Amino acid sequence: MRTKKLLNNVLKIVLPLTLGGGILYWMYRGFDFTRIREVLLYQMNWTWMLLSLPFGILAQAFRGWRWKQTLEPLGEKPRAFVCVNSIYLSYAVSLIIPRAGEFARCGVLNRYEKVSFPKALGTVVTERAVDTIIVLLITAVAFLAQLRVFVNFFSRTGTRIDDILGRFTATGWLVTVVCGIASVVLFYFVLRRLSIYNKVKETLTGIWQGVLSLRGLRNVPLFLFYSVAIWASYFLHFFLTFYCFDATAQLGMTCALVSFVVGSIAVIVPTPNGAGPWHFAVKTMLILYGVADVQALYFVLIVHTIQTLLVVLLGVYAWMSLGFTKTRVLLGNPDAGQTDTRNIYQQILFNNP
Repeated sequence: MRTKKLLNNVLKIVLPLTLGGGILYWMYRGFDFTRIREVLLYQMNWTWMLLSLPFGILAQAFRGWRWKQTLEPLGEKPRAFVCVNSIYLSYAVSLIIPRAGEFARCGVLNRYEKVSFPKALGTVVTERAVDTIIVLLITAVAFLAQLRVFVNFFSRTGTRIDDILGRFTATGWLVTVVCGIASVVLFYFVLRRLSIYNKVKETLTGIWQGVLSLRGLRNVPLFLFYSVAIWASYFLHFFLTFYCFDATAQLGMTCALVSFVVGSIAVIVPTPNGAGPWHFAVKTMLILYGVADVQALYFVLIVHTIQTLLVVLLGVYAWMSLGFTKTRVLLGNPDAGQTDTRNIYQQILFNNP
């Protein structure tokens, strides 16, 4: 039993890293990494990069504030700063195990705010449904605005519906199969995560209540504002980095929007922070807009690395902040006080109750 459990834990971490690492190796084979230092020190405008970072922080903060609002109709009133910290931590956890962050933030609220885990998970499902609608709307706008560019993109990447089977090389089939297997493995671990509570009926009921929580929102305009602000912040976090490099500074907002959409879709593949698929998708779009191959590689490598470091720093901050946070004291639980954060992280990552 312990061997099987250890194997499962190893696979959760190794498979996404292997998939992302394989794609990155294929993209950067033969790449001259020695020039990165020169680009960072002499060819990059750091002012725009620094201006982009607050929007990365705001995007996650808005998500935390929106989550607090969706929980209120269910009778749950978590503290706003705990909600925000749980979001910061969830993104950092997902760097280790893709998508595990969704369960991590529910576990944080359950631990510190005594929020029902199934209810919290249900509101996460609701949020993801809303986010999906927003992404689809953004995609539609970008698609209609740059239809010709998208046709070129699908053609170059071998994803045209009419000739997809004929265009796939052996490497293309291999990447497709590997990504499919990774998605199946992710779904398996999602089901395993739900099963640790051994209360299927209660869990499903809580999830359904969370899904229906939007019906009881007291301030719908505020919810809509948070939802739009989340994605506007994500976009600005990405768009402002275009001005960091001469090769992308003149491309404009439309190119940034199209690249943002394609990158957002690419991160569905379960790799740490989209590493690999995001690089490939955004690089391809930049090349279609006339950016040289090497310059496109510099852009995606530097931007993704810095934005990932921001996620790590926010996760460390949240971990430290929660370490000094007392759990909410409920009636009948007078002994609740300072928490041991190690227990919850072990439960989230390794299913050790």
